[in-house]
Amino acid sequence: MRFSQAFIPTTKEAPSDAQLASHIFLARAGFTSQVAAGLYNYLPLGKRVLKNIENVINEEMTASGAQEVDLSFVTPADLWAESGRIEKFGKELLRFRDRKENLFVLGPTHEEMMVNLVRNRVTSYKQLPLNLYQIKTKFRDEARPRFGLMRGREFVMKDGYSFHANEEDLDREFDAMEAAYKRILERLGLEFRVVEADSGAIGGSGSKELMVIADSGEDTIAICDSCEYGANVEAAKRSDRQDIPAAPEADFNKFQTPGVTSIEALAAFFKVDPYYTMKCVAKRLIYEDGDQVVLFFLRGDDELQEVKAVNAAEALDIADVSEEELTALGLVPGFMGPLDMDKVPCVFDTGLKDAKQLICGANEKDYHYVGVDMSVLKDALFKDLYSAREGDGCPNCNGKLHYRKGIEVGHIFKLGTTYSKPLKAEFLNEKGQSEPFVMGTYGMGVSRLIAATVEQHHDEKGCIWTRETAPYLVNVMVSNIKDEAQLDFGEELYVKLKTAGVEVILDDRKERFGFKMKDAELIGFPYTVIVGKELENGNVQIVERATLEKSEVTAASVFDAIMDRLK
Repeated sequence: MRFSQAFIPTTKEAPSDAQLASHIFLARAGFTSQVAAGLYNYLPLGKRVLKNIENVINEEMTASGAQEVDLSFVTPADLWAESGRIEKFGKELLRFRDRKENLFVLGPTHEEMMVNLVRNRVTSYKQLPLNLYQIKTKFRDEARPRFGLMRGREFVMKDGYSFHANEEDLDREFDAMEAAYKRILERLGLEFRVVEADSGAIGGSGSKELMVIADSGEDTIAICDSCEYGANVEAAKRSDRQDIPAAPEADFNKFQTPGVTSIEALAAFFKVDPYYTMKCVAKRLIYEDGDQVVLFFLRGDDELQEVKAVNAAEALDIADVSEEELTALGLVPGFMGPLDMDKVPCVFDTGLKDAKQLICGANEKDYHYVGVDMSVLKDALFKDLYSAREGDGCPNCNGKLHYRKGIEVGHIFKLGTTYSKPLKAEFLNEKGQSEPFVMGTYGMGVSRLIAATVEQHHDEKGCIWTRETAPYLVNVMVSNIKDEAQLDFGEELYVKLKTAGVEVILDDRKERFGFKMKDAELIGFPYTVIVGKELENGNVQIVERATLEKSEVTAASVFDAIMDRLK
């Protein structure tokens, strides 16, 4: 491609609402343009990057045995009603009626459509396993689209779905897809972590996210400093605590504690470590058929992780509760405890199991119990409720957990029969009996990967594309096209690289050298060959975008020098 003929509208101005580097540079460098809130056009450079990423995904999916399909973007709402998700998904699911008043949705994800494609077409265990995927435009009506391609309403996604006869085969495919996703991100040149995650609205179990490490990431992840363990903070686990403080010694009793309503005040009052106090967090849990106040109990030095709380209570959502609401239920804010608590349900963190010598609320104003032994609560429900902290022990090794910011670019689930059962998608097993498919699903944000690459690879001058993602690997820049020798050499090198199969662009514009150089840095070509005045002495320069280092090489050796760098 010749720059003089290319549609690459670079600009000095960033979008007024742009905050992230990817939003700023993709717009300024002529990769994308905004149509409306959360809607973007891909210009030629942006489309090339998108295609590069799609090609890597397609190659790895083909190598793993997955088959590509292309499902309708418009989905009959009846399918979503069958699965039970049409109301659960909320306003993000865009609904509309056609001229015959049939209800449709714009697909934000395609579980229902893929199950519908397979049911009644795959009827025997002999046809399994099966892995189908697509790379498709999706639409999610985000309430607050922002950050450019990072959180748009319309986006390009790779979504795959596997069908199995049993859980064991699903486990095998899940591991294979995790390995394939790792290879994709490695080939794209991205630093990432595979982390344990919450399944969210998709459902199922065995959920893992692929996170590109970037300071601008929306997600906080806990990663080990010694092994590959990583988890979203919503799902992070920790090892058992090793440095347990000395336990207080007290017989079970009730103490007057006037005005002591916080863990800090309680620990100070009894002169004990907060580890031996019991924290009570009251929340309102939202269910399909209503809501209910639930009390969550943890050790005093822990914090409640709300997603874990929602999962523990098998609820849809969680909300705060006012002291007035608690009082109306007959509870005593600041002094709530688990003993003789029969007014609302209680859930206990696993860290409290078999705990002794605890101090907790006595369900009476200005009173606490001491010397509490948790074994007296015979039917207590114990679940992971704590939020893992920096410095906690890794659950898999002797390392420590640290927080990093990440951008979610992939999410894989073991769905089980979450969708095949309600949609009655079944096959005949070896005994001739009908069973629902055991399913997995594997998503990757293709357009989000464009933004994630820039977030991880940029500087104050612009984008720094990796080898597999770059719109062009080499930019041959003719400093002064009025200089016939420069132009001829630039043309010759351009043709030679192009013939060798290198993705190359020739900057033959009638612009100043400084203007061209700023564009090259803004766009982020991995290598720029500067054909300038030094050509008179038989030399040209190669600029590596990642480091901005300039290397002077002879004009005769520049082709070989570039090819060596691209190996």
